[in-house]
Amino acid sequence: MTTDAAGRAASAPAPRIVADTGLLAAAAADADRADERGAVWRLAEAERHLDANVIAVPAGASIDRHVGPDEDVLWHVVSGSGTLSTDEGDVALAPGAVVWLPRRSRRAVTAGEAGLRYLTVHRRKPGLQIGERPG
Repeated sequence: MTTDAAGRAASAPAPRIVADTGLLAAAAADADRADERGAVWRLAEAERHLDANVIAVPAGASIDRHVGPDEDVLWHVVSGSGTLSTDEGDVALAPGAVVWLPRRSRRAVTAGEAGLRYLTVHRRKPGLQIGERPG
């Protein structure tokens, strides 16, 4: 049971389906959406501790080598194909693959001929807040 700030019982959000990866994959096959890039779906629930997005990388496009965030990230490949380049070598990405990206791991991604879409899930980062000016 969860409680509010005053210690009273608070109701938790009910579990529910928030997306259908079959529909997200079907959308990727739509020729009008072939050039979509970036987050094409986001988990929008306000009361959450996770962030989840579906990232689209158009055919042949890439995400340059970078160091990942300070938390582990999990990917689920929804559609298309591609290559994940890591310090340990290349990893082929195909629909159904679930990939664990350890915190601060270096990686780059290149989409295949049909593009690449993957669901990414990680701990929610705190939003920017206005605080008091330092003294």
